[in-house]
Amino acid sequence: MDVTTAPHRIPAEMPQYGESNHIFELMQNMLEQLLIHQPEDPISFMIQHLDRNNDNVPKIVILGPPASGKTTIAMWLCKHLNSNLLSVENLVIREFPSLTAETRKHYQKTKTVPSTLLVRLIKERLAQEDCIKRGWILDGIPETREQALMIQTQGVIPRHVVMLSALDTVLIERNLGKRVDPQTGEIYHTTFDWPPESDIQNRLVVPAGISEMETARKLLEYHRNIVRIIPSYPKILKVISADQPCVDVFYQALTYVQTHHRSNAPFTPKVLLCGPTGSGKSLQAALLAQKYGLVNVCCGQLLKEAVADKTQFGELIWPFFEKEMAVPDSLVVKVLSQRLDQQDSIQKGWVLHGFPRDLDQAHMLSSMGYDPNRVFFLNVPFDSIVERLTLRRIDPVTGERYHLLYKPPPTMEIQARLLQHPKDSEEQVKLKVDLFYRNSADLEQFYRQAVTLNGDQDPYTVFEYVESGIINPLPKKIP
Repeated sequence: MDVTTAPHRIPAEMPQYGESNHIFELMQNMLEQLLIHQPEDPISFMIQHLDRNNDNVPKIVILGPPASGKTTIAMWLCKHLNSNLLSVENLVIREFPSLTAETRKHYQKTKTVPSTLLVRLIKERLAQEDCIKRGWILDGIPETREQALMIQTQGVIPRHVVMLSALDTVLIERNLGKRVDPQTGEIYHTTFDWPPESDIQNRLVVPAGISEMETARKLLEYHRNIVRIIPSYPKILKVISADQPCVDVFYQALTYVQTHHRSNAPFTPKVLLCGPTGSGKSLQAALLAQKYGLVNVCCGQLLKEAVADKTQFGELIWPFFEKEMAVPDSLVVKVLSQRLDQQDSIQKGWVLHGFPRDLDQAHMLSSMGYDPNRVFFLNVPFDSIVERLTLRRIDPVTGERYHLLYKPPPTMEIQARLLQHPKDSEEQVKLKVDLFYRNSADLEQFYRQAVTLNGDQDPYTVFEYVESGIINPLPKKIP
């Protein structure tokens, strides 16, 4: 596009389609593969790449010191994600052309494989059909900085790296209780994970090299290498404490490897906050507007400003305000469209709250081309909403707002003159909450990719969840 004609009025459908179908990431992946493989016929190569449809398969590295449980976590992830587990041991066991009998004998004696050979084995394994279709999980690889760089130069780029961490004293103690099932390869522990079946108990064996001195030596070597490996994965590495129940470690790892990293695609936020009165929509909108420069569009406030400014629409709205009647949707949408069509809304993006409140309004908003690309539903229990709203008070002398629980007045004199707004009575609050939840199911069905959040938390905790949902890509559509 010609830079001199900026800002560009790109149709809303284009970026929305691009993000929903992950077009930017698709082009980025194809470009990466072209640069790595440098095929003679790029067009045929890209067609073949698209036919594989494997850009979103697991590509995971699990790192950690001895006895941190990385093999167990890798095996569990492999089963859950239906992927392929690659470790030094199972690579050596497989029949590869580049793997000689002499190399196997060397591994049996030293439990090591030369880095150049290991990388060659990894490349051969990843070229096989099951790894292409179902992805892969590297267990404890790379072990050194040299291996990490060699793997990268071969075009093996993980999407997620999980590093387990725990104190050496904990790891040494844990290692002493390790037992292995020779038939299945499953790892058990005499204290933390003892199998209930007696036949499994009887066949468990003590693995070699788990004495205190041997473990301490391996830990020293691990610490020497890991500090040089970490810089190879600056934006995709997550450290998880291994000093907690194995199930908790697994679910933290699973949650991480199923997330999509922040996209570099151009993105203008169009955020919709839905929730009952008192759910904190206004505060979250203000926080988003402050941090990201979005235009804060409060539907109710727009109507009040139109009336106060005596605009053309304001004069039409005033009779409804005067009679305390609901403003017709057709008028609300016209006022809303005026604000959303302004240049700052188009360039910076917007955060809308207070509209739509039902399915008809949502359809009306969509028909005019104002489709949000992020929608959040803030769920708050009725008792919490009552506590938030019915205890609000205003000082008629100073105009200061107070809350009898969270922000009580400083003196008895001020407290004696405080007034409650009629809209904050329990009857009015219950009426509005019931009305919202009566329509919320239809709205959630309309906005299928909406994120539902627990709004009954510290507002800054809620904001972190909202922020995460905005800066991260939309989840993949499940066919």
